[in-house]
Amino acid sequence: MRRWGAARYDAAMSEPNGLIIGEDGHPRCAWVAGVPGFAHYHDTEWGFPVADEHLLFEKICLEGFQSGLSWRTIFDKRPAFREVFLGFDFERLAHFGDADVERLLQDARIVRHRGKIEATLNNARRACEAMDKHGSLGALVWRYEPPPSERPTRVTPASRPSKTESSARFAKDLKKLGWRFFGPTTAYAFMQAMGLVNDHLEGCSVRAQCEAARDAFDRPG
Repeated sequence: MRRWGAARYDAAMSEPNGLIIGEDGHPRCAWVAGVPGFAHYHDTEWGFPVADEHLLFEKICLEGFQSGLSWRTIFDKRPAFREVFLGFDFERLAHFGDADVERLLQDARIVRHRGKIEATLNNARRACEAMDKHGSLGALVWRYEPPPSERPTRVTPASRPSKTESSARFAKDLKKLGWRFFGPTTAYAFMQAMGLVNDHLEGCSVRAQCEAARDAFDRPG
């Protein structure tokens, strides 16, 4: 979870059980503290299971852009990323070429990193291949939901990992398929955000909601 930023991570973990109490009286994972928009993201997105193709692809790409940066940097730029990458419609992005890369490198609203931009377009083509082979990107992604035996009995600051056997296998398999900027730690952050695991801490007011959503979720494929 240090991907949120080392200073805020350390502050969050200094709180009892890694939780804070919001102005509404509800306990939340402490990484939301002090950042506009994080509480809403935590309450409505992070950890809830996702099947939507474009949202899954978006998160893979944004996790890649986050490499070496904080999630707050990417989160603040997310509206611009969505605009310039066409809502992360990978079937459209697969047709982008060198001229589009040069154009995107001039857009100061996003992270102007040639390798990450090129990886996004490459990964769009790989997502199209996943659609052809598996029927949907979700069918590929959800194959890597970890078994219960890999999960901690209780999710606490000490038990919540930064990568797992499943995330390592996920990253390794996607690399073999030609995906870029998606290592084991990135893969686990993706799994946390997209609901493949429920890493809301014990005592977090959203944890039960996420668990109920996962129980009702119809896994793709």
